[in-house]
Amino acid sequence: MDGLLLIDKPRGMTSHDVVARVRRILRTRRVGHAGTLDPLATGVLLVAVGQGTRLVEFLMEGNKTYRATLKLGELTDTLDADGEIIERRPVPPLSEGQVEAACRSFLGEISQVPPMYSAIKKGGVPLYRLARQGVEVERAARTVRIERIALRALNLPFIDLEVDCSKGTYIRSLAQDLGATLGPGAHLTALCRTRSGSFSLDECLALENLQDTARPGDSPGFLPMVDVLRDFARIEVGDAGCARLAQGIPPLEEQVDGFSAEAGQAVVLARAGRLLAVARYAPHRAMEKRGDFELLRVFPEAAAA
Repeated sequence: MDGLLLIDKPRGMTSHDVVARVRRILRTRRVGHAGTLDPLATGVLLVAVGQGTRLVEFLMEGNKTYRATLKLGELTDTLDADGEIIERRPVPPLSEGQVEAACRSFLGEISQVPPMYSAIKKGGVPLYRLARQGVEVERAARTVRIERIALRALNLPFIDLEVDCSKGTYIRSLAQDLGATLGPGAHLTALCRTRSGSFSLDECLALENLQDTARPGDSPGFLPMVDVLRDFARIEVGDAGCARLAQGIPPLEEQVDGFSAEAGQAVVLARAGRLLAVARYAPHRAMEKRGDFELLRVFPEAAAA
């Protein structure tokens, strides 16, 4: 059983909790996820099953969209509503124009310091474990990109936002920084990921509706291997190319059909609805008789079928 489950993660569960539940329901150990969501958060969680786990690194690259609710005037130790309130401040009257101006100041590339309550490891230990022990360590700032911040509603002390951002963005940290810019500080009270790459919330399956009879391609929210990397150009491979791939050798350009790619572009090599390989188009390799593609992941059983 190989493919990708699109799960609408319920509030109160960790991403690892979801993986454990999927393992039990589908009775398989080989399950992983792309893009961690905090227990507070809901929404799109990409859960890879079987051979699909070999594609997780490619799924991590996509941009994300979130709907977030902030509460001004309260700061918590976790930066969200799951933590303890450590400070309260008065909330001044703020107009939509003031909030929108503050949001615009975060557009583009920004530097973020990951929160202590996060899964990032320091010396092999997750930061959240150190935080629970009352230990705070220095964290290196990361550069992330905020493509869009839209104000959806202003009902002080609450602010509803929609955010388009790059991978690795901490919306809790954004809430904290936006609250500081506005003056009274803030923490996150609700968060929903509505998009991960090209996968949207309306495609997702509620975890409670996942059945042990679910099969890739036949069940809602369960994509077969060939559709997992649907944002990649798909190139059909001929018989001679399949024979080379079965031996772990990249095909030549003339051994694929419907070819359309630029040098350096990542593509999916497929045959009759089967994923054969993920590769990078590298035409210079042909001069070395190594084929026109650099193989990133190969699925030899599919190529030999």
